[in-house]
Amino acid sequence: MSADKAKKAHEPLFHVVKRNSMPLWKAWLIRLAAVLAALVVCGIIIVTVTGENPFAMYKTMFVGAFGTTRRRWSLLQDLAMLLCISLAVTPAFKMKFWNIGAEGQVLIGGLATASCMILMGDKVSPYVLYPVMIITSMLAGALWAVIPAIFKAKWNTNETLFTLMMNYIAIQLLSYFSFIWSNPKGSGKIGIINASSHAGWLPQIGGNKYLFNLLVVLAITIFMYVYLKYSKHGYELAVVGESENTARYAGINVKKVIIRTMLLSGAICGIAGLLLVAGANHTVSSNAADGRGFTAIMVSWLAKFNPIFMILTSLLLVFLDKGATEISTTFSLNDSFSEILSGIIIFFIIGCEFFINYKIKFREKAKPAPAAEPQSVEKEGEGS
Repeated sequence: MSADKAKKAHEPLFHVVKRNSMPLWKAWLIRLAAVLAALVVCGIIIVTVTGENPFAMYKTMFVGAFGTTRRRWSLLQDLAMLLCISLAVTPAFKMKFWNIGAEGQVLIGGLATASCMILMGDKVSPYVLYPVMIITSMLAGALWAVIPAIFKAKWNTNETLFTLMMNYIAIQLLSYFSFIWSNPKGSGKIGIINASSHAGWLPQIGGNKYLFNLLVVLAITIFMYVYLKYSKHGYELAVVGESENTARYAGINVKKVIIRTMLLSGAICGIAGLLLVAGANHTVSSNAADGRGFTAIMVSWLAKFNPIFMILTSLLLVFLDKGATEISTTFSLNDSFSEILSGIIIFFIIGCEFFINYKIKFREKAKPAPAAEPQSVEKEGEGS
């Protein structure tokens, strides 16, 4: 068999090629098409399994998220908390440090806030209490994040497992103190902290307890966007994420960047814990983070580590969660069914990123070989 035929026989029907770039409008058009395709698939499943009108379910999802003023504020609060934690993990992920411990860092920050409120709430002035709460929660979150960072920088340990294990330690610590500070005693749960005096509760703006949280997260979003895009530290962590060897060649202290970045990541998680405990729930429990530390990973990746786009991805996931809950209630369906619909939509959104980053090239049809030109015949009578 000739070399050309052997090559043709082994050449695949198609192969995947990474795109150099794609216009922003075209990328968002693909994402929109993915959402529409997901809604069509969900509609088919709804009709097949339940016999309900899919458009009625989609309307119910919208009403569940935006139907009343209370629901809109609740959605914005959940969006802000998810966005805050997503912003916290983004610098680490951009540096390719796989911080799976945001859940524990938020819980430790919330525990630090609760301890200040319980132990100091009625004993010191608010002008002392609030700064102590802020500093303590940030230090607690930063400490929980920097421990695995030091081990990674010094001994190259596996940060994924290390940060994951730190989550379980944080949960058990919080469970322990929940029993110590339980109200009523022995219940294992911390009730509303300082319910009568409101000591340590973050201030309400315009009578709304969520608005302060939203403004804080908005400020963190702007800060993180500037930090990642325009600061020297943001540039250094991006270089470390691309190649540690290149970073060292450029004179960047990789160990210092790892530790510094995780200190920042943990501190913002600590702020998220502060906002959850002192700003929204006014109590703390082992499920206070409610899985947001893991959901934040998806938010960060879907937004390509862009803090502005994270607002949209956070909104989408919170909307799906709120809408799915309303579907289960209104149509008396099992919670699992509504979560299946949310999962399908998320699957399509994640899957469309493949077509944004890559393209499929099919095998070109073999061109027919050009016909051989006839040899010229010498004319008779020409020189012999």
